[in-house]
Amino acid sequence: MPVTYTIDSARNIIHTRCEGSVSFEEVITHFKTLTSDPKCPPRLNVLLDLTGLTSAPTSEQVRRVSTAIGESRKHVVFDTCAIAVSSELIYGMMRMFEVFTEENFRQARTFRGLDKAEEWLNEQIPGE
Repeated sequence: MPVTYTIDSARNIIHTRCEGSVSFEEVITHFKTLTSDPKCPPRLNVLLDLTGLTSAPTSEQVRRVSTAIGESRKHVVFDTCAIAVSSELIYGMMRMFEVFTEENFRQARTFRGLDKAEEWLNEQIPGE
C-alpha cells in the first residue's frame, strides 16, 4: 500500500509514509481511514515521510489535500508537522503545502531527510 501510517499514542505522533507512485485518491483515502480509526487520538503531531515517493502532486492537488486536512479537524487536530523529502521537486511542493496548511497545523516544516525531520519534530513536542 503506497500510504501507510502508525500511531504512537503515548507521544501522539502519527508517522505517515508515502512510497512509490501515490495517487491523489490514495491520499484522500488515507484521511478517511485515519479519521475513522478508533485508535486515532483527538490530537496528533505528524511525521510525514515522503523520502520513498516517486510521484509528485500538482499544485492543485496540494491545495485540495490542505482542504481535506481542514475537514479532518472535525475528528483530529494536527499540531506540528515535520515533512521528510528526498527530491527537490517534492521539497518545493511541500513548501507550498506548508503555506496552504498554515491554518491546519500549529507549525509545519519540510526537511531534506527523515533524520532531520524527526529530530525537529521531537524538539517541538512539549515535554520531550
